[in-house]
Amino acid sequence: MNSTHFIHFKSTTPTSFHHPNHKSNLYPSNNFIFFGHPSNLFPKLASLSFKSFDFSVSTRASIPRPVSEVYLEKPDDKIDDKADDKIDDTAQLKLLRLKLKEIGIDCGSCRPGQTYGLHCPMCNGGSTGEKKLALFISDDGNAATWNCFRAKCGWKGKTQGSAGVKSTYNSMNKLTKVKKVKEITERELKLEPLCHDLFEYFAERMISKETLLRNSVMQRRYENKIAIAFTYRRKGELINCKYRDLAKHFWQESDTEKILYGLDDIDGARDVIIVEGEMDKLAMEEAGFRNCVSVPDGAPKKVSSKDLPSQEEDIKYQYLWNCKEYLEKASRIILATDGDGPGQALAEELARRLGRERCWRVTWPRKNDNEHFKDANEVLMFMGPAVLRGVIESAELYPIKGLFSFKNYLSEIDAYYHQTLGTEIGVSTGWRAMDDLYNVVPGELTVVTGVPNSGKSEWIDALLCNLNQSNGWKFALCSMENKVREHARKLLEKRMKKPFFNVRYGQSVERMSEEELEVGKKWLSDTFHLIRCENDCLPSINWVLTLAKAAVLRHGVNGLVIDPYNELDHQRPPNQTETEYVSQMLTSIKRFAQHHSCHVWFVAHPKQLQQWTGKPPNLYDISGSAHFINKCDNGIVIHRNRDPEAGALDLVQICVRKVRNKVSGTIGDAFLQYNRVTGEYMDIN
Repeated sequence: MNSTHFIHFKSTTPTSFHHPNHKSNLYPSNNFIFFGHPSNLFPKLASLSFKSFDFSVSTRASIPRPVSEVYLEKPDDKIDDKADDKIDDTAQLKLLRLKLKEIGIDCGSCRPGQTYGLHCPMCNGGSTGEKKLALFISDDGNAATWNCFRAKCGWKGKTQGSAGVKSTYNSMNKLTKVKKVKEITERELKLEPLCHDLFEYFAERMISKETLLRNSVMQRRYENKIAIAFTYRRKGELINCKYRDLAKHFWQESDTEKILYGLDDIDGARDVIIVEGEMDKLAMEEAGFRNCVSVPDGAPKKVSSKDLPSQEEDIKYQYLWNCKEYLEKASRIILATDGDGPGQALAEELARRLGRERCWRVTWPRKNDNEHFKDANEVLMFMGPAVLRGVIESAELYPIKGLFSFKNYLSEIDAYYHQTLGTEIGVSTGWRAMDDLYNVVPGELTVVTGVPNSGKSEWIDALLCNLNQSNGWKFALCSMENKVREHARKLLEKRMKKPFFNVRYGQSVERMSEEELEVGKKWLSDTFHLIRCENDCLPSINWVLTLAKAAVLRHGVNGLVIDPYNELDHQRPPNQTETEYVSQMLTSIKRFAQHHSCHVWFVAHPKQLQQWTGKPPNLYDISGSAHFINKCDNGIVIHRNRDPEAGALDLVQICVRKVRNKVSGTIGDAFLQYNRVTGEYMDIN
């Protein structure tokens, strides 16, 4: 038998109680359900003593053990030996026991049609060795289901005794269903008014006698022991009764209807508070809130990943359906569950069923630098009713995915105002001519276009070199048109300001030395990370963004270059237009940029220009879709002069054609001088 801790009386004579619907003694044979999550009592409570009685912990086998969410027909140590002789151990039952033993469940002489509380082989009952594994054997002795109700375990599964049937640990059939709701009365349960020592017990927890009497908190004796009885009522009628011992074990009457504790207190209430335990409900009343109810079954281990079940299948939260007429009248529901993991999981499960749009949540105050108070009763005990009331009055809206308030971003707004990051209004390109037109803002998308051989890629490379030199930025390069060695040459020439070779274009100036090459190679490795296909396949945009994300997380890159659009593998579905595809692609790129605070430069070629006059194209000339200009944050056209009569051939026109954020720039043209030997772009003096 599992040890159950009760208050121990010296002076009480053992008494047997008989339920009119049962032949055997009430406690040993009556059905109970246990929903507790035992935890250490607060340090203040550990020293509790009762003066007028001699209290001690008892481990007597005759005490009914608490069992989690299952129906206990008979404790295994109270089985009638004569009845045992009449039970035929069939071959399939013997085989079932062997299978259970192989799994690690020692069911001994457990019998069909009953549920037993055993040690869980997975968690061994935790540090206290509790028997929290509920094992149920079907009436025919051919199948068994089990579930461990320790919050930190939750192991469950099923198996059958028939040959060839394998065990499963991922699902469990429903346990015994309640066929008929049992009606109970205080007289049948032998409930009594609380004794003086239990009033003192509650006083230690700041719960007054008036609150206990108004909520009909009672007690129940068993031989020389006593348990607190929380009566669940609806319209004054006793519906269920839940018991608690001093070791914080809970169990309750089986086959009764599940309802919320304190249900009559929210009849017609527009504001409803839901807590996780009866003590928290009583604590709320001490803080001035009677419109509070407690769930009867404790908290789940975690939030279910499955869709919400139907009313018939929602067994765990059936109490919500049974109290629907009370809850549907509430316009605001404050979820004040425990602050631990299971408590937060319970809040989420309640919000899923009650509607997040009308739910609020509380944040328990700090106990110290490392932890918060756990629940309402703890706050009441250590901080007082005024603080508890303030916690409820400062409850916040329950978060809804995708729905926010500016309140959630106030710190970010302050940082933006004070420019604490230094990049809020953009980083200079390094060219004075562009300072008023275009600055680089983390998290934005810049689309760059221009006719072939206008220097789009060269200009972006020069920009990256400037950003690295002035701000230490790092970059991921997905440049499909460049061979690695040629791209390295272009970048090194801009960095070292010397030609890579001393032939043709570079024969008129000094070539970079081997020492400078070694310095430049280290700079390349530290600054740039390449995204390239290792075979002849074209990369898709999702593949590029996945690797770019890894570069951000692993190497801390600040910018991504995708050059050019037409070298990507565009896996467009047959029923999707190019316009729709481009819109979806650019949306993915912008989300990546915003989420990782990474600036993206996307090179897109213009469509074939008919009767081109030599003037710069515009963003609407980009091949594919007008979404290139519609969705980008910045749009730039690079244009190089090809007409000697129109001006110098090294003159490059930077046409800023779109700037979404006026803080970072504006529309206009800038002119830079291109050095063909080193690939540098320089301001014109």
